[in-house]
Amino acid sequence: MWLEYLKLLNFRNYEKLELKFHPSLNVVYGKNGVGKTNLVESIYVLGLTRSFRLVNDRTLIHQDFEQAKVEGNVHNRYETNYKIILSKDGKKVQINNNKVLKLSDYVSKINIILFHPNDLKIIKDTPSIRRKNLNIDISQLHLDYLKNLNSYNKILKQRNAYLKQLLLNGNNSSSYLDILTQKLVEYGLYIHKERKKFIDFLNSTISKIYFDIAGSGQLTIEYVSDYNDLNLEDLMTMYEKSLKKDLTFGKTNLGIHTDDMIFLLNGKDLKDYGSEGQQKNAIISMKFAEMELFKKQKGYYPILILDDLFSELDDEKIQNILDFVKKDIQVFITTTNVNHLGCVDDKCYRSFHIENGQIMEVVEHE
Repeated sequence: MWLEYLKLLNFRNYEKLELKFHPSLNVVYGKNGVGKTNLVESIYVLGLTRSFRLVNDRTLIHQDFEQAKVEGNVHNRYETNYKIILSKDGKKVQINNNKVLKLSDYVSKINIILFHPNDLKIIKDTPSIRRKNLNIDISQLHLDYLKNLNSYNKILKQRNAYLKQLLLNGNNSSSYLDILTQKLVEYGLYIHKERKKFIDFLNSTISKIYFDIAGSGQLTIEYVSDYNDLNLEDLMTMYEKSLKKDLTFGKTNLGIHTDDMIFLLNGKDLKDYGSEGQQKNAIISMKFAEMELFKKQKGYYPILILDDLFSELDDEKIQNILDFVKKDIQVFITTTNVNHLGCVDDKCYRSFHIENGQIMEVVEHE
């Protein structure tokens, strides 16, 4: 899978931009704040209909304009045109100029794996950040996953509301709660199964990748879930035992919405015992492991975005990372340091020099 053509209209600091990309490696360079990340962000938005930054869609629209458009032609067995239109009223998506009514039917079409410096939050931050990252990647693999996740969240909201109602009106029947609980468990079992399969595959490859990048260390991911090793009957009993606590707090305290992942380096939690460099290498290793999972399940590699890859890494680590970049992977790398471009001199690639939101130079490196 690769993006051949990109057209931006009123997106971030780009009023109008049209670019053609190399099917393998693309390097975007320039000083901080000139629009490098905005460019790769537009590619991410084209694929997943949302930014990887924690921003409102309205901020993606260039100031003084009411609407922004991102359009691109993607090759995957055949060429397909994708378009997303952002406005203050929401967003619309099209495939080959045909409207797609549900965003969930669009999301899995363009597959993108992203590394961004803020991804260190996956290790450092709360479990909700780790679940969010997990949900984004699995949703690109399985359309049904997103649908089941949306259904789970809907039932969870209904169950929490009914728990509060039961607390206020103690004479209410609990039969409706039993129905909600069973539906919650059914959706949860599907989600848990897909998450476990996903993490199990990562663990089959991630340790070797980490070792090849860092030169030492054994990296694994532990999947923490209330659903581990339990079937439907076991889970219904678990929720029954937790009912008193659920009523006291007015919310569902158990379920896949509390799942977590723990990154372990040589058996120790990277969150507490790892350096920032080790944490960065772990996240990059996870991203490359995800690339291999996409290749195995879909038969092709997704587009890979490595935003600000070179910062705080020595030349050896950079070279080790780039060694994983295969010819049949389209990669976008952003950097401020042109001195690091020597690391890709043995590859065919296209470079884009950005200054003040303008593409100053496009060079083909053969």
